[in-house]
Amino acid sequence: MILQLIDICYLVAVVLFILGIKLMSHPESARKGNSIALAGMILAIVASFLTPGLNNIALILIAIALGTVGGLYSAKTVQMTAMPQLVSFFNGMGGAAAALIGLVEYGDLPVSDTGKGAVLMASLIIGSVSFSGSMIAMGKLQGVIKDIRVNKILAFIVLGFSIALAVYVLNAGEAQPLLVYGLVLLALIYGLLFVYPIGGADMPVVISLLNSLTGVTAATTGLLYDNKVMLMGGILVGSAGLLLTLLMAKAMNRSVSNILFTSFGSASGVSAAGADGDQVAKEINTYDSAILLAYAKRVVVVPGYGLAVAQAQHAVHDLEKILEEKGVEVTYGIHPVAGRMPGHMNVLLAESDVSYDKLIEMEDMNEQLPNTDVVMVIGANDVVNPAANDDPSSPIYGMPILEVNRATNVIVIKRSMSSGYAGIQNALFFDPKTRMLFGDAKKVLNGLVSEVKNM
Repeated sequence: MILQLIDICYLVAVVLFILGIKLMSHPESARKGNSIALAGMILAIVASFLTPGLNNIALILIAIALGTVGGLYSAKTVQMTAMPQLVSFFNGMGGAAAALIGLVEYGDLPVSDTGKGAVLMASLIIGSVSFSGSMIAMGKLQGVIKDIRVNKILAFIVLGFSIALAVYVLNAGEAQPLLVYGLVLLALIYGLLFVYPIGGADMPVVISLLNSLTGVTAATTGLLYDNKVMLMGGILVGSAGLLLTLLMAKAMNRSVSNILFTSFGSASGVSAAGADGDQVAKEINTYDSAILLAYAKRVVVVPGYGLAVAQAQHAVHDLEKILEEKGVEVTYGIHPVAGRMPGHMNVLLAESDVSYDKLIEMEDMNEQLPNTDVVMVIGANDVVNPAANDDPSSPIYGMPILEVNRATNVIVIKRSMSSGYAGIQNALFFDPKTRMLFGDAKKVLNGLVSEVKNM
């Protein structure tokens, strides 16, 4: 009877997970979806405590309490600029948990049980790769780890050795604890070699892929424990992460293999053609920018990572409200890989209560840009670089972009003329329609609010 009740609770929890993920697909229902998925997780945890013969309950409760306090503190105190790093950290912790469970279970697993043994080896390898890879991704996003060139053949050799070691352990006929620890070490090293050479511009895709790997480790752990909710939850996370990875790669007009095994996105990119010639970027001051905005009929804001760095999401919303009071239509153009993680700009703008209806995806926005009076680019770079359309020699050639140069006027708010995460100069800066408004995004936007108010 107890086991049947647990299975029913797990089934309900999985349904809540699926419903939660479905609601998360739209910004307007995302908060509700997150709450529903949370309810499913709480139900699954409570049901697990009903498992007959469960030991060390006090330690489990202490661990849950510590994790809850740490999670709440992180969620409450993290800055929006550090949100991608936090996501990478959580991914890594999921992988580490699966690897540790695998190590613990190996001592209790009968040597003859090759089926569960294979699952356990998969948990050890994938969990370790997810952990070390996520930690490197977090460090690179934080700026404390730089891109390092890695011999890809060496990386595959390390991975091959870890898999070969797993096969040997499975067929050894007796326990091989030292070799298992060696296998974990090799998998950790491969995780480092896997993420080290991937450039910052590709981090959103890498984070999504690592999230998918963490889901896979949760599923394999569910198989080890014959825990249905872990299995189904892991499959959901793994499949959703993989689909998101594929969609984001498509948004960059590249294959996942190209992203993972080439150097695009690193600082080694080349400048756009002619960017270092006799071209000169034209500047504009705050007052003239305010005039352009206040007397426009339609304004589009294109946010990027610079907006998050300056914590200027509230300032841009204030400017939006002031402009709308003057009869200006204001919307936001959202590129799928703007920022440092999937949906970064959506989350950033939602924090400042920007209406979800004003967030327009790239394909729809590109159709509207020719009829736009002013596009204001705030901190975005590679996702608006026309070299993606015009320069076959550019590393980003073929990547779908927000075609802001089709608008009547373009104002680019940046601290300097520095290149984006792809390491190449932006041809948009030298377009005849473009004016550069230099300065900290938050200060510039507050200045624009004051100027527009007085007009």
